[in-house]
Amino acid sequence: MGLRCILILCLFSSCGAVYKQGDNVTLFVNKVGPYHNPQETYHYYTLPVCRPEKVHHKSLSLGEVLDGDRMAESLYHIRFRENVEKKTLCQLTLSEKQVDQLREAIEELYYFEFVLDEIPIWGFVGYIEESGFLPHSHKVGLWSHLDFNIEYNGNSVIFANVSVKDVKPVPLEEGAGAAVGGVGLGGGSLTITHTYSVHWFESPLPHARRAERLRDYSFFPKTLEIHWLSIINSLVLVVLLLGFVIIILMRVLKNDFARYNVEEEGGCDDLDQGDNGWKIIHTDVFRFPPYKSLLCAVLGVGAQFLTLATGIIVMALLGMFNVHRHGAINSAAIVLYALTSCVSGYVSCSFYTQINGQRWVWNIILTSSLFSAPLFLTWSVVNSIHWWSGSTQALPATTVLLLLGAWVLVGFPLTVIGGIVGKNRAGNFQAPCRTRNIPRQIPTQPWYKRTAVHMAIGGFLPFSAISVELYYIFATVWGREHYTLYGILLCVYAILLSVGACISVALTYFLLSGEDYRWWWRSVLSTGSTGVFIFVYSVFYYRNRSSMSGLVQSTEFFGYSLLTALVFSLMLGSVSFWASLAFIRYIYHSLKMD
Repeated sequence: MGLRCILILCLFSSCGAVYKQGDNVTLFVNKVGPYHNPQETYHYYTLPVCRPEKVHHKSLSLGEVLDGDRMAESLYHIRFRENVEKKTLCQLTLSEKQVDQLREAIEELYYFEFVLDEIPIWGFVGYIEESGFLPHSHKVGLWSHLDFNIEYNGNSVIFANVSVKDVKPVPLEEGAGAAVGGVGLGGGSLTITHTYSVHWFESPLPHARRAERLRDYSFFPKTLEIHWLSIINSLVLVVLLLGFVIIILMRVLKNDFARYNVEEEGGCDDLDQGDNGWKIIHTDVFRFPPYKSLLCAVLGVGAQFLTLATGIIVMALLGMFNVHRHGAINSAAIVLYALTSCVSGYVSCSFYTQINGQRWVWNIILTSSLFSAPLFLTWSVVNSIHWWSGSTQALPATTVLLLLGAWVLVGFPLTVIGGIVGKNRAGNFQAPCRTRNIPRQIPTQPWYKRTAVHMAIGGFLPFSAISVELYYIFATVWGREHYTLYGILLCVYAILLSVGACISVALTYFLLSGEDYRWWWRSVLSTGSTGVFIFVYSVFYYRNRSSMSGLVQSTEFFGYSLLTALVFSLMLGSVSFWASLAFIRYIYHSLKMD
């Protein structure tokens, strides 16, 4: 039992390697890319740099591949606790084209990422200096020497970084022109000698806490400071909102029940004599909506993503995602998505059968493709652009086949199995009142009860509840931060669902009070419109909160932002529908009818 626990902890955290004096510590080169475009990355060896004759790649996990990692062994020879002073790595003779390639990379602020004992090491490829106005000078230099500073505790590596302090960059002039500082030049080519140093420092930090050292490192800008005042302000606003909705709604319902239940005589058909409001449409409120299969598919996939999101947050709270495990959340999300497909099939087909749906096979197919089809289409476009640009974000064919196999062999079959079980276990639809054959005419509704107005109100309020935390999430997904505020995320997640449910109930009551019984799709759309606000926020974030640019980064950002908005719409649409259905059953069951 103890060994099993150790293996599980090593899988989701960072066990690290154990070294002895003089043992080889492998340094892997990984990727390079523009500093402001986190998702535009290329293999390190695409640049004209020192590389072995035969490149040996490290075996990567699925999450690491999805994260764009392409680790390969380097020429750096690092031994545990052995210092090295200005050792020659290699000598390169660069052509004019290769010099121009380096100049372009440096001017686009390319940074590199190495990995040593699961610890990422970042640094810039070169140096840019702008000086003077008249005359203006623009200098581009290449860092040809790197100082590796490695911290250790006992027999473990704690932290590592790279420094270019007191190092003079090699100037790169236009073309393969003049070079200075001992750099050979001839025949339109440029000869550069790459060197490195290694310095070991003892650290008091134990290996179990080395993740804290990485979080404190500041190569990338720190933006995820906890703004407690903003979070508390959001919590207070949400509590006041929920209290207002619940108290007002309960008082109104109390008055409605007192008025409608005065006359206890007569059957269900007599209740609409001389009355108005939501009571008069009791014979139509449970009339099944159009597009049953699509509605049930939305509810099923929404329930699946609710299960998936809850599972990810719980796993994060249990400490299963460590900053040293590249792509651990990506791997967990893919596995959970495949396994929770049975939830979408069960919920969708069960409710579809309850509302007298006949084409249950088509319902299962629609449920399984409602999210997977947009995902595949978006990924195809994004991956094609990455492949065209040579980015490491383009998935290898083996990974594509693995993901396709996971959906074909696990996701889709579980959807079918869940749908069959849901169909066989579905009972009758529970309605307090019977439904007439002829639908009642719906009176003309004022402008403030129209669908667009309800969508604006129902979408904005849940969005306002998560707007603060949404910035942190965007800075993590589209930036370089490590998200660690999982406890706060759980609170915000619960608040989001609570606000969505309460707003949906309130809007449904106002709709029924106007004698409009078309609440089925309205309840889904009212709160599901939060996804629209999230996508609008993503546009704002791209333009005003980030420095991202270019076709590659923009396509990925907006493509996956659309998918994120779709996920939120499905989740909140499902929550709001079930909340409205429970509310409607409650109020009509509370009427005294024979």
